Amino acid sequence: MPDLKVKIGLIGKFDMLKFKNMKKVREQAIQAAPAKEVKGEFPINVNAKALHPDYLTLVVDEVIDHGAANAKTFVFKSKDGKALPYFRAGMYLSLKLNIEGSEVTRAYSLCSAPKQALQGKYAIGVRANPNGFVADKLLANLKVGDEVVSSSPKGFFYYEDLRDCPTVIGVAGGAGITPFMAMAKAIADGTEDFNLTIIFNSRTEDSILYKKELEEICAATDKVKVVHVLSREEKEGYEHGHVTAELIKKYAPETFSVYICGPENMYKSVLAEAKKLGVADRHIRHEALGITKTVWEEAGYPAECKDKVFELTVKQGAAEYKIPCAANEPILVAIERAGIKAPSQCRAGECGWCRSKLVAGEVFVPADKEYRRWADKESNCIHPCASFAVSDLVLEVPGEFY
Repeated sequence: MPDLKVKIGLIGKFDMLKFKNMKKVREQAIQAAPAKEVKGEFPINVNAKALHPDYLTLVVDEVIDHGAANAKTFVFKSKDGKALPYFRAGMYLSLKLNIEGSEVTRAYSLCSAPKQALQGKYAIGVRANPNGFVADKLLANLKVGDEVVSSSPKGFFYYEDLRDCPTVIGVAGGAGITPFMAMAKAIADGTEDFNLTIIFNSRTEDSILYKKELEEICAATDKVKVVHVLSREEKEGYEHGHVTAELIKKYAPETFSVYICGPENMYKSVLAEAKKLGVADRHIRHEALGITKTVWEEAGYPAECKDKVFELTVKQGAAEYKIPCAANEPILVAIERAGIKAPSQCRAGECGWCRSKLVAGEVFVPADKEYRRWADKESNCIHPCASFAVSDLVLEVPGEFY
């Protein structure tokens, strides 16, 4: 093969010399500059801090009781009265709470319109959960004037026209209606532009959350439709039973995306029904689903570990703690129960905020919660929120970020 000769013109040579000397020129400029403190902030840093703060201090501005739906809407305002970080409809807040001596976080979807953030307002919906640790405490104790520490809006459960179909079939169960409320409001006020049909599964007519609000949105725009499905009642004007492929097909156009937000069992069921209709994986989205309550039923779980309690050694800086860690619960739960402050946000393995170094021991991660990057796996890092102990463990946990 003949030698490849590249000709460089005179201007090209000067450009190369300029690049070669750039380090020297910069060093001379630095040395010539006065050694004095830089005053003020760069606009880009001011904007970044406003849009992505380390944490937010929110004040409860209003509490709306939804009676028979066994839920409340908590409306927050910014402590300083200024605008709050903007968000995409479908995102969530991660609240940092101290419950009975345990430092915990919980993710709650925003149910307010994104535009309200510009007025310094956020809203979340919380529904009673008999088996939960936090929800019932919030419903009983959180009142107007209380302050809450929160993350800025997080998550990826929002509409993207480059990926999604023009019509979204949103399947909601119980409190899973909250992100769809934000989407519906955004469509009604012109912030978002897509067609949304919500198939909303509730137990009874009385237990339907945001029923009146949804009716008002549907009256305001023809881009939002709601189909109510009652699982424990048969009434005229309502579908009955559960969400099936046939029911989705009844209200869906030829092409559509499916968004799912609700309890674990509903999510798994609807996912299977969507597959029956041939919906492509890229057109199926779901909220950061919480961790399974029955990990021993997951494929690959070592059955002999069910109900066992292991010893977890938590290393955090110079501190070291030895605590019990039940195999049936995520490792993060054991850490929080012991009163140890640890970072977390989504609690679903998705965001990586709780990333920690596994020094010794073995863990089990459900296949649908394996969001770790290749580099994390290679360096033996885990997400405690989505990992379960199957032996004694030694874990290096970073300090809290806020």
